[in-house]
Amino acid sequence: MGKDLCDPAKGGNEDSEMRLKKTIGYFEGVSFIMGTIVGAGIFVSPTGVLQYSLLNVGVALIIWTVCGVISLMGALCYAELGTALPLSGGEYSHIKRALGSPLAFIFLWTALFNKPASNAARALLFAEYAIQPFFGECQAPELLKKGLALAVLWFLGILNGRSVKMAAWVQTIFTILKMMALSVIAISGIVLLIRGRKENVARFENAFDAEIPDAGQIAEAFFQGLYAYGGWWSFNHMAEEMKNPSRNIPRTVMTALPSVTAFYLLVNVSYLTVLTPKEVVSSVAVAVTWADRVIPSVAWIIPVSVAISIFGALNSSMFTLGRLSYAGSQSGHLPIIISMLNVHYWTPAPAMIFSTVIASVFIIPSDLIALTNYFGFSVWLMIGFTCASLIVLRYREPNLHRPYKVFLPVAYGMVAVSLFLVCAPIVWSPKVQYIYALLFVLGGFLLYVPFVHFKIHFEFLDKITCYLQLLLEVSHANQKYE
Repeated sequence: MGKDLCDPAKGGNEDSEMRLKKTIGYFEGVSFIMGTIVGAGIFVSPTGVLQYSLLNVGVALIIWTVCGVISLMGALCYAELGTALPLSGGEYSHIKRALGSPLAFIFLWTALFNKPASNAARALLFAEYAIQPFFGECQAPELLKKGLALAVLWFLGILNGRSVKMAAWVQTIFTILKMMALSVIAISGIVLLIRGRKENVARFENAFDAEIPDAGQIAEAFFQGLYAYGGWWSFNHMAEEMKNPSRNIPRTVMTALPSVTAFYLLVNVSYLTVLTPKEVVSSVAVAVTWADRVIPSVAWIIPVSVAISIFGALNSSMFTLGRLSYAGSQSGHLPIIISMLNVHYWTPAPAMIFSTVIASVFIIPSDLIALTNYFGFSVWLMIGFTCASLIVLRYREPNLHRPYKVFLPVAYGMVAVSLFLVCAPIVWSPKVQYIYALLFVLGGFLLYVPFVHFKIHFEFLDKITCYLQLLLEVSHANQKYE
């Protein structure tokens, strides 16, 4: 790439190359995956699986286990793609390579609606748990919650835009704290079971005595369980910044997913050791109800743990969204300024600013977040496309170096699971909102055709890009600056 007249990096070190640094190791990778998956749900409302299992404890625990296995299968498919093509952007980069630019743009278009809305929802939930204790029985002011949510979003956006090492350190600390809280719940449940009191073991002695759910209810329970494991796909977004990705990506997957599955099972067993299935389903915050009975003197640690868990999940989600925007810009699907790196920290600062601004927009009129409830099918649609990309690349590029290869029927199985999860909610509970969501997804082509395919460009944008480049002190990635 030639010289850039607006490049603030000129005059720097000739031997340096602008690119993302490989600063993420094995432990940071495990922390990012586990921190993304484990949010507030397991503390507050792990009730969907049990509810749709018709309070059948045995069926519910089997579904939690199988959902963990399915998530591991998907993660292993992603591990092959991440080790063969260690690029920022995760699924976006792999779909673009295998299935073409139009589908990759649709993924990006959908993700830039879904993911910032999810981040906004997490920030608002964190604010709720952080502020509410100061107001007791009274409702905390909405303006105060939104103000704190915005502050947290921008704090993490700036942190991730300034230092990858610091963001990884924060992620590791908060993941350790949330797993310690889950360990307290899990170990307490094991101790109560070992003691063998009748009221504690009764639910497990007759685990399958309740009514057996039908196929539709089991499918809905699976949908709820797989939602709780959501986020396992995030690690590929950091593949370009991972040390020795060919070795560390499979290792992080094989550590994080089984660990989360084990924790989810043990925590659910602990809840059911103390509470009846009906109490679990009816509780507003299951972990709080559990703590009130088991550790009443220190029950306050649960709301604190929920806030910690949300904060860690939000940090990792902000990190991955920034990398997605960065990759989209590098491919020409977003303005070029977003693909530039800060010349001092070598971080995708413009991409972090861009994704944080979008999330902030969702916080101000927070009713917009409710719309994302109807976009759940699009997540599994893109997972299906990504696993299909693996299959396509196996046949189209058989000589591509693959440090890790998944058993190919696993990829076919994930495509089938994804297809089922895309169609199931639409077929079983059709709503007009699903049509609106589908139209929104397809509406991405209205932008793709003129601005990407025909490359329509406005000259005044070059001046804006130049100004922002100087203001933010950013330069093109992979450019040796002089």
